[in-house]
Amino acid sequence: MTGYQLTFFTQQNRSHDSKSLHQWLMDLTQSMGIRGATMSTAQEGIGSDHHRHSARFFELADQPVEITMVVSVAECESILKRLNDEPGLHLFYSKMPVEFGFIGQAD
Repeated sequence: MTGYQLTFFTQQNRSHDSKSLHQWLMDLTQSMGIRGATMSTAQEGIGSDHHRHSARFFELADQPVEITMVVSVAECESILKRLNDEPGLHLFYSKMPVEFGFIGQAD
């Protein structure tokens, strides 16, 4: 199959609709029936504001967070439309064409 790898970039301390933004996005992904998404945290990153964002020993609020999913063309269009229609949302993403599938049998 072909589709896209969508990766969303945010920080631990960002929120939307009274939730952390990364958790809100994971919940939205699940509610839309997207097959899978992976949330990863990073030690440090440079944001679109040209500032360093990092996890510090006593303060994790600024820690960079990535949410990555591989989706069909239709799923990609659906989630991006949903996000574009969401009031007050500001979220950076990347979108890359991919080929995906399964090898072997499921357990």
